[in-house]
This record gives sequence, structure tokens and C-alpha cells, in this order.
Amino acid sequence: MKIQSCLPAGLLLVVATLAFAEDQPAAPSPQAALVQRAEALSEEQIKQSHDLEGLSKLGQIYGAQNDMPRLIWVLQRTSELLPNSGDLKLQLAMAYARIDDKTRAYDTLMRMQMQGFGYDIAKDPRFEPIHGTKVWDYIVANLEVNAKPFGEGKPAFELPRGDHLFDSLAWDGKRGRWLVGSRREGGVRLADETGKLADFLAADAAKGPWQTDALAVDAAHDRLYVASSSTPLFNGFNADNAGKSALFEYELASGKLRHSYAVPGGAQALSALVAGPQGELYAADGARRTVFKLDNGALVPILSNPKLTGISALALSGDGRTLYLADFALGIFGFDLAKTAAFELAYNREQLVLGGIVDMHWYDGHLVVVEDGMVPKRVMRLKLSADGRSVEGAMPLDVAQPAFAALGRGAVAGDKLYFFANRQDDLYDAHGVLTDATALQPTRVFRSNLRFAWGQSGVGRGVMPVAPGKPGAIGNKAPGAKAGEGKGEEKGEEKH
Repeated sequence: MKIQSCLPAGLLLVVATLAFAEDQPAAPSPQAALVQRAEALSEEQIKQSHDLEGLSKLGQIYGAQNDMPRLIWVLQRTSELLPNSGDLKLQLAMAYARIDDKTRAYDTLMRMQMQGFGYDIAKDPRFEPIHGTKVWDYIVANLEVNAKPFGEGKPAFELPRGDHLFDSLAWDGKRGRWLVGSRREGGVRLADETGKLADFLAADAAKGPWQTDALAVDAAHDRLYVASSSTPLFNGFNADNAGKSALFEYELASGKLRHSYAVPGGAQALSALVAGPQGELYAADGARRTVFKLDNGALVPILSNPKLTGISALALSGDGRTLYLADFALGIFGFDLAKTAAFELAYNREQLVLGGIVDMHWYDGHLVVVEDGMVPKRVMRLKLSADGRSVEGAMPLDVAQPAFAALGRGAVAGDKLYFFANRQDDLYDAHGVLTDATALQPTRVFRSNLRFAWGQSGVGRGVMPVAPGKPGAIGNKAPGAKAGEGKGEEKGEEKH
């Protein structure tokens, strides 16, 4: 299985250096002064660092020099700072294996399989020093089981192939229609259950909307919100609209424009939107790690945290009191809107990974997350405590499905979650140029049953992994069980 990443861009170099240090020629030496300073660092100094970019540079130096002790210290520290990254954990296990430290290599890999990571490492030569034991065989079997397809979800419909870059999806339950946003063509189109498209909101290179970055529907108040910006991905991008961004508010029924709102603080694209039960609207500026509330005709900042790496998704509790933020690298955080107090969502980190989240929704006392950056890719349902501050159980809904390529955003419709299963933004370069038109595919929308295995505890508090010698994923009906096992009871039977 191809290794995916939950790492900020700067740390990808560390992974590349560490993963292939044995097989690649040494990189050109950095300037001597920098190398000398790196060689003088102690374990304590490295493990006190909070500088991910600096650790990335150190990892490159130590990897090129084959300085294994310091390389391991760097990996240990970056794994502490980015605990959701399977890539980093795997590199750390490789480093232990390289020095024939079986105890720590096995322990790292064992913890990974308990968390649900799934990798095929059986024939990876970088683990050869620790092959040939019953523990190794057990770990390999469990990591492979975690990587097997699981769940009863299936493809729902396809959107036409072409240079569209569909990236946002919303559901108009009153009229039974989908709203689809395009980053390439801009605007919003309607889609039916077969994927047939119809025009709805056209892009306007001069006034906007431009490309569609996020959608939110407030059906109770007949509102559609469109976060839009103009970047090189947008077909109408030009010198006059370069960098422009705004939030547009429309009548959901007719598509009539009601208002447009400037994004405070200059040209920034909004990364996520969520509408509340009382007509509230929250918007995230992922790049600036800031959340705004639409209040009295303006986007007003309500929270900002520079320690986040970004904000990839938002969700709002059913009572509208708690806002949840997903950070692709760091996991899920909450914000008590009444007390204006932030908190980190508590959960059992030994059994659950909440990284790589690209989409998140509230559903009947649960959070549902789409983890594109997890290995394997998956959709999880998180049962929350009564106060909404901790995870009491987690149930995989769909894992490593054959249709899963690059997971994206979606929308809840009834008891189902619909989301993009093959985002195609990797076909466009930094200048917005489509690099290979022949590689374009129809955009697949996948459907997961939100009430799958309803009432079962899944992975969470008090749930133990299977015993050694009985390969299988952790938890109750977790990945590795046959698709369809433990199907949910009828709606409303779950005990809270």
C-alpha cells in the first residue's frame, strides 16, 4: 500500500530522507557550520524542540550522515509533535530495525496495529534485521488485516469526466437535489441521483463567485453559502481578480444572490463552512488558523490558534453550542461557543487515530470523519460523551474500499454520508495547469451508512485488542471483519 501522509509539507523531506537513506547516495553536504551545530546537539536538546521545520532539516543531515542515534531522536520528537502520523511511526520503526533494536521496533509496530494502521511490510527489506520471529509474523498479519476493505458502503453515483475539479458537495433535502461546487469552472451546479448535472449558479470572473472552495446549506432558512476565491486553478483567473475571496449568500430555492461578505484581513480562501440550527454560519480560514462567525452582516473572528497546522473541516453540535475543528495533522479540537473556551477532544490515543481528516459532520450525538490521510483511508463514526468533550467509542464505517483513491468532502443526507472518493486535484500543478488530461476520471461519489453497527462500542474506552496469536483488527467489528457483519439495529436503538 502506498504510504500516505499526515505531515506538513516541510516534514515530507524528513520522511523521504529516512525512508531511503540506505538505498540512495548521500545528499550534498549542507554548509559546514550548520552540520557542526547539528553534530553538537544532545538528545535533550533535540527532544525539547518544537520547531518542525528545524527538525526536518536535522533529519536530512543525520540521514545523509547515517547518524542513527540522532536520527532516532529526531523521529521520536517529531512523532510526539505529530502523533497522528503513521508515516513517522513507520520511519521510526525502520530506524530501530536498522540498528537491530527488535524490542523498540516491535513495540512501535505493535502500537501502530493497535491504533488501526494498515501497512504491507512483509517484504520490505528495511525491516529485514527483525524478520523471523513469531512476534514479527503476528505484527505483519495484523497490519495486513487492518488494511483490508471493510464496510457496507458503496459508490452512489458519478459526475461527468472532464476538466471540472469538483471539490464541494451539499444536499438540498427539501428538493432532493445535490449541489456541486467546482474549483475549475467555478460556481455551483445541480446534480440528481444519477450524477446528471444542471446549471444553477454561474461563475463571474469580475464580481464572483469564482472557484468554489466550500458549500454550506441552511435549508430551514432557505440559504446556500458559497466560499469562493480566485486562484490559478480557476479558469477565469486573471490579473484583476487574482487573490480575491468572499463568502456569498444565496436563496437556496432560487439561487438569487442575497449578500456577499468580504473575508477580513486581506485575500484568503476559506477552507470550510458549517451552518447551525438557528441560522448561524461559521467559516474557517485554514491558512491563518482562524474561525469567523457571520454576525450583523460581517465575518467576525471568534477564535484563532497559531499552534494549529491548519483547519480542514468544521462541524457544529446539534444544539449549536459546540463547534468542532479538524486539523489535518493534529486531530480534532472543540470550542464552547457560550463560554468562548477551546478544548482538545479527549480520546484513547492507544487505540484511535484522528489525523488526516478532510471532512467532518455532526450526526445524532456523534462526529463522523473522513480520514484521507490515514493509512488505510477510512470513514469513522465517533460516539461523544454527554458533554461533547471526549470520544467514548469509535466505529469504522468504511475502510480501504476499492473505490477509495483520494477522499474529499461531502454531505449528510438522511442516514447516509456522501463524499468524493477520487479527488483529482493532484492532476493540477502549482500554476493551475492540468498536467495530464488523459488521467481525468469521472468523479465518484461514495455512500456510507451512518447507522452501520449502531449500538456497538467499536474502538474506545475499555475495548482491548485481540490476543497475540489471533490476528485481527482491534475493537468490536473493526476493519478486518467481513463486510456486512454486525449490521446496525433500526434507528433509535443505540444506548447512549
